Amino acid sequence: MSEDAKRTGGAPVAKPTSDDRRSSSGSVPSPIGKKITIKSADMKPDVQKEAVDIAIAAFEKYNVEKDVAEQIKKEFDKKYGPTWHCIVGKNFGKALM
Repeated sequence: MSEDAKRTGGAPVAKPTSDDRRSSSGSVPSPIGKKITIKSADMKPDVQKEAVDIAIAAFEKYNVEKDVAEQIKKEFDKKYGPTWHCIVGKNFGKALM
């Protein structure tokens, strides 16, 4: 398991594409005009795509990182059961309920 995966508990890690590391999972085009690159993930591709879609919708709806994290967590709790953790942004807004 990579260092990123260990730090995030296997959750997808989206990082800016300006860094010169290569994506292990490839890039995903985004409707918000930004390129999404998943550096490390321990999720099935369909769940990973759903996580990206939920994150895009949350970013379109909210401007505060904490609110984005809370929305993503609520969606995953609803679909896959409780105990998900979500950390968003440079200041690491998070929703741990």
